[in-house]
Order: sequence, then structure tokens, then C-alpha cells
Amino acid sequence: MSKIQLFFHHVFRFIWNGIFILSYPILASFGLLFIGLTFLFSNLSQLLTHLKPDSKSGVVVETAWETLPNSNDLLESKVEKQILFGPVGVRLRRKDGVPTVLSEHVFGKKVRLIEKGYILEKWNTLESTALPDFDICLYDPEMDSIRFLTQISCFDWHLAEEKDNELVFKWFDGTQGGERIVHL
Repeated sequence: MSKIQLFFHHVFRFIWNGIFILSYPILASFGLLFIGLTFLFSNLSQLLTHLKPDSKSGVVVETAWETLPNSNDLLESKVEKQILFGPVGVRLRRKDGVPTVLSEHVFGKKVRLIEKGYILEKWNTLESTALPDFDICLYDPEMDSIRFLTQISCFDWHLAEEKDNELVFKWFDGTQGGERIVHL
């Protein structure tokens, strides 16, 4: 190295070391301040956890039977499975106390009353990974029978049209949609 290069090398090394020596206490104090704040809030969180009243966490709460909306005050529902950010699977029974085939299956809360009975969403599984997998069925309260109408694999469906002996269901799964025509 030439004397000029060596001179600039020593000057820049001296400046770099000076910057590092002067800024190190500032950087270290911010680090210690961050660790202290983390410790403080952790202890505050533990203190607040001990102050709250004891609650039974992880215990399944027994739900009561509730009248199912749109069922003309005939059906009651009891929650069987709640999917996070999704629909609720319920057990159904008749409000008048008559034993029914409904108690053998799990249904969604969508109920549509038509002239020939109730349109129900019968779940085929309770596994969250396998949903949506359900059948659209017609429940006849007079005969106490469930009749399979069609299978739809999405949660967003509705009864679009009701003609003489024909039902038109429309569905949309987020990317595509369609319709199913069912003859009664």
C-alpha cells in the first residue's frame, strides 16, 4: 500500500471506530429498554391472569333446545358442532314431543318451509376438513320421513324458485356457481 492509501485507511478506520464507540451505548440502551418493556408487560399479563375469576376452560357447555327459526314453531334445535367462522351443525327434534327420524342426523340451521314440508340441510359428516358435504332433503312432518333431493357441496345455497313439482336451488362456492333443478 502506498503512503496515501495507508493514511486514508487509518483515517477511515479511526472514523468508523469513533462512530461505533459513540453509537454502541445508544444501541445497547434501546436493546435493554426493549427487554425491560417485554419483561414488564409479561409480568403484568401474568398478574391480570391471576386476578380474573376462575373459569372452566376447555369444558363443553351444554346448550339448551331452542326453537328453530323458519320452522313454523314445529322444530327445536340443539348445537352439535360449531365450526370456527362457519356454520353450526344442530340436532333437531319436534317441539310437540313426537319421536322423529330427525334425531338420527345432524342438520344445518338453514330451514325453508314449503307447501310439501321443510327443506333441510342434512350433514353427512362432522369433520371440519370434509365439509361442506351435505344433502338437501325434504322433511314431511305428516309422514315423519326425510326424502333426499340433491347434494350440494358449498355452504352458500338457497331455494331460488318453487314451481308446481319442481324446485330450483342456486349455489355459489366462492369461485363458481350453478343451479340444480329437482323434480318432486
